[in-house]
Amino acid sequence: MDELLFLSALELAALIRSGQLSARELVSASLARIEALQPTINAFTHVAYDSAADAADRIAAGDPRPFAGVPIAVKDNRPVAGMPLTMGSDLFGDYVPEQDSFLVRRLRDAGFVIVGKTNLPEMGILPTTEPRRFGPTRNPWRLERTPGGSSGGSAAAVAAGMVPLAHGNDGGGSIRIPAACCGLVGLKGARGRVSLGPEAGQSFLTVDGVLTRTVADTAALFDVLSGYEPGDANWAPPPPDRYATLASRQLKRLRIGTAFNMPVEGAELDPLCEAATRDAAALLESLGHDVEPVAPPWSGLSLLAEFTRAFGPAVSLQTLAGATMRGREPAEGDVEPLTWQMWARARSENTMSYLAARSRLEAVARTIVTFLGAYDALLTPALARRPVPIGEIHGLGGEPWDFYRRSAAFTPYTAIVNVTGLPAISLPLYHGADGLPLAVQLVGPPAREDVLLALASQLEQVHPWAVRRPLGS
Repeated sequence: MDELLFLSALELAALIRSGQLSARELVSASLARIEALQPTINAFTHVAYDSAADAADRIAAGDPRPFAGVPIAVKDNRPVAGMPLTMGSDLFGDYVPEQDSFLVRRLRDAGFVIVGKTNLPEMGILPTTEPRRFGPTRNPWRLERTPGGSSGGSAAAVAAGMVPLAHGNDGGGSIRIPAACCGLVGLKGARGRVSLGPEAGQSFLTVDGVLTRTVADTAALFDVLSGYEPGDANWAPPPPDRYATLASRQLKRLRIGTAFNMPVEGAELDPLCEAATRDAAALLESLGHDVEPVAPPWSGLSLLAEFTRAFGPAVSLQTLAGATMRGREPAEGDVEPLTWQMWARARSENTMSYLAARSRLEAVARTIVTFLGAYDALLTPALARRPVPIGEIHGLGGEPWDFYRRSAAFTPYTAIVNVTGLPAISLPLYHGADGLPLAVQLVGPPAREDVLLALASQLEQVHPWAVRRPLGS
């Protein structure tokens, strides 16, 4: 049964639909593997043994829903009715929401069985997953290394074969970073592609999505998750066809830029990350595409400072929500030092500072999107460093802003894409001699996830990665 959990979600759904495998058998296998590996990997904050088994028992062969009976995990920053919602923080206590988010409702409507909630850094701030409340999640490829963040629990769960795919979200790289660390496909959709309702309004930076092993699974999940929901203030224009169809189409000759210049001052590029990107550029050329070096106008922008002025208030709203549920102002001991520093900074700055930062970031975004308009895609490293050791970047300690700056140097190529609102995908094309995946990032045109999915499918066909597994899996 462990072997089954390394099949794609589409393959598993077909087995259940045909009656060759029951939903209860598959969900039981997932729960058993979670129980066996959780003490080592620590991917989950909550495991829904009873409700998952009950949901699986209600699914029979022939169920027409596209993913009937397939187990999935949801990151612990989205509401799932009847399951704890913690944001990875002590502040939220034992809060259990009574309703699903729109995203979770769509997953249920597609037939998925939710087996639990996954670990994340407190409030989803950092690109590692080491919250004080739950402890660090470990990378299945090398246990002493981070699985990335903030969707690190989801990525580790998929890479370890606990579930075939898992939910994540991305406000500065939080899907693409853990996908790169754990050898998975991680697509950040265009701004407004997936509704954040009903509990949250539009986000300038954050988009929900999934972590998978295959491009086909990612495309099929975006068909499930994307689209307008009642009350959405803004939404991305719909694709011309289903993503599952668009991902498999034949591509014309594309013009692709390759960029290595840093959006974050002071970051340095690891030679392995650079070599993987240059190898990917050569691979794209061998597939008939025109690839040329470019230098997008993002160097020297003081991106980290401006991004923090926009990102910090969003984190502070989560802090305020947790405190409001307890009927009081947040206290310093409720949250980790970095979260508290972000809260304090957001409280100290006036509304004009926040709006000015947003305006400056939007101006930067227009400049970058205009520059990239001459290209069908942009290729960059996914990370600037190899997945860092556990304990190197976290929200604790006496100098929390130092950890925050380290996180930006680890992942300088991701947050700028959230600022632009463009879609981007992390692909685990290679594997290093250090035993860890080596990924690249592709950035697409505005609202054109279909271009990225088709290009990713082409790369996957000639350089498959889903067959790779962590040692011992």
